Amino acid sequence: MGKVRAEDLLLIGKVIRPHGIKGLVRIESFAESRETFFNAGEVFLQGPSGETVMYGVMAVTPGNKFFLLELEGLDTRAQAERYRGGNIYIKKGRLSRRSDEYFWFELIGLPVYLDTGTRVGVIRHIVPASGHDIFVVQEGEKEILVPAVHDVVKEVDLENNRVVITGMEGLLSLNEV
Repeated sequence: MGKVRAEDLLLIGKVIRPHGIKGLVRIESFAESRETFFNAGEVFLQGPSGETVMYGVMAVTPGNKFFLLELEGLDTRAQAERYRGGNIYIKKGRLSRRSDEYFWFELIGLPVYLDTGTRVGVIRHIVPASGHDIFVVQEGEKEILVPAVHDVVKEVDLENNRVVITGMEGLLSLNEV
């Protein structure tokens, strides 16, 4: 395997601890579904030492608020223990998406404009909420909360690095934090 650059990887979970004696790892997943791991085909585990090793995904079993990962070449509890508290990455290029879907890492840092052309600010972080995410948009000391729904977000233009929202009545004044 050739060298993988850190900027080509996406943090997708954390290793909680080993599970059992056969090298399974219990993980906290940042992905919405286990299919993300299968579609990636391989994951990169980074232990506390910083060393990152690639493993093929053999099985992903959902648990209660966690997943169990069975990885090719991770066969003993001692091997799995090396990754306790470590990070799990996948290659960004292995992500699959629907046409109207964007990943947080693509959106954070993008400037936001009203459909009139007025700059609102920059997406500083995203808050998951039931039903839809909320963009926290900041300009100077001012923050507004923008619901990430089609009625408000009119365009996400990754090529030109911008998000366009509609100036719905009260959106900018009512949602100030």
